[in-house]
Amino acid sequence: MTHLTIEPSILYVGTPVALLATVNEDGTVNLAPMSSAWALGDVVVLGVGISGQTAINLGARPEVVINYPSPEQWKAVERLAPLTAAHPVPSHKQDRFRHERAKFTASGLTPVPSELVTPPRVAECQLQFEATVVHSELDAKGNFLIAQARVVRVHAAQEIVVPGTSHVDPAAWSPLIYNFRHYYGLGPELGESFRTETPR
Repeated sequence: MTHLTIEPSILYVGTPVALLATVNEDGTVNLAPMSSAWALGDVVVLGVGISGQTAINLGARPEVVINYPSPEQWKAVERLAPLTAAHPVPSHKQDRFRHERAKFTASGLTPVPSELVTPPRVAECQLQFEATVVHSELDAKGNFLIAQARVVRVHAAQEIVVPGTSHVDPAAWSPLIYNFRHYYGLGPELGESFRTETPR
């Protein structure tokens, strides 16, 4: 195996896509795709650009719904990708992004009420986390907001839950994966961890 020393512009080695629903200052809902999220127990750590509407919203109104689309929703995610609720559009985004407040309409996705937080959930997403931001700070370079969101309620479509449990069935659930700016689904299962709670 020969390794090359490279300098990629991004480091998305294959991470799940999330759609973050937050509330704008005028009460409308912002829906933004991102793929910089990872879980620690009941906390999901979110990394969002500081000039985006999501960071602004989380700073003022620290509630969020983290919706996880499945692979068949990639086109809806991509319809959201070039949109920003920020007005005016930040200067570094003006060549590729356009202002849009009606994100659900633009994406073709459907809002449904949450139970414990204000932002709505995305009906088409099989996995949805209602959460509140409990801590946030800037990253080392000052370009991103690192927000720790405590999950207060989880919604999962019945077909992805192991019957009679609170376990998501990994054979039934497949996240949309963002792999170096390309969308993928999961391949066949290779095996299971010794820590699994849903053994085959």
